[in-house]
Amino acid sequence: MQNVFNTVKGTALGFAGFLTPVLKESKFRETGVVTPQEFVIAGDHLVHTCPTWEWACGDDNKTKSYLPKNKQFLITKNVPCVRRCKQLEDCEIQENIVESEEGNDGWVETHHFDSLLSPLSEQISDLSFSENSSNLNIGNKNEDNQVSSNVNVDINSYCAEDNDDNEDEGEAVDMDAFVESGLLEDDSVTVYPEKVKDKKLPSTSDDEILKTRTYDLHITYDKFYQTPRLWLYGYNENQIPLNVEEMYEDISQDYAKKTVTMESHPHVPGPSMASIHPCKHADIMKKLIHMVTDEGRNLEVHMYLIIFLKFVQSVIPTIEYDYTQNINL
Repeated sequence: MQNVFNTVKGTALGFAGFLTPVLKESKFRETGVVTPQEFVIAGDHLVHTCPTWEWACGDDNKTKSYLPKNKQFLITKNVPCVRRCKQLEDCEIQENIVESEEGNDGWVETHHFDSLLSPLSEQISDLSFSENSSNLNIGNKNEDNQVSSNVNVDINSYCAEDNDDNEDEGEAVDMDAFVESGLLEDDSVTVYPEKVKDKKLPSTSDDEILKTRTYDLHITYDKFYQTPRLWLYGYNENQIPLNVEEMYEDISQDYAKKTVTMESHPHVPGPSMASIHPCKHADIMKKLIHMVTDEGRNLEVHMYLIIFLKFVQSVIPTIEYDYTQNINL
């Protein structure tokens, strides 16, 4: 029933978007929406900042006149998705609140206690010097904080062996005497290096490559909501397209089949793609703009897509797309 409702709603909004005039006057700071021109500016900045993204043209029959023909939408391909959202939900505690020394500000470190992300978290390497600073102890601690294995390295013994090697080398050769002896021009004592066979690099088997699900992500301009819109299409470990239910496994269950629905792509023909509905995007951006303004700073429109990709990450937390630029809000 939910799918039928989403289909009817998508069709109605598509018709409404067709009748909606193109936004030409900037209302970014007042309402959080952007014009097509501002969308292109933000897209150019995203491509420059995160080279995994690029502009795409789409199907000629679906070209939007209010956007440049060669900049219809943004795309990034083969984005890895190692785990399912259920695996994150099964973790009891995933976040750690990190406070500053003053205690006024802080930040949240996500997946801090997630053992699936750090399988070696229980094997803490211990490195210490003994009291005389000549022995180096290296070991692993178990859960009881007891050193399970140690390797004692006597530094002094290594230094002594090195000194012995230097003493065995003897005195340096007098080069003047060597030249006068004629040995320098004697071909019989010339040592020619042996031909070294080219070493072949070991071939990597397919079993040693971690195969994961991958996604193609698209960012389009939604004319009705006047905001960016994210689309995604997934493939399994063998590059076979995922079905609808499989794609919903990689979407937070708080949003699956509600905020995220299957709809037709506005620029690319073919099967329906999962899309994050843009009805709340402008409100979220408006709140962020006011937050920054209250601190005496300005949030420029070219940063829109960088911030957009960060707040939609909560919907698709396991899809590891490129959102590397740091934002201080």
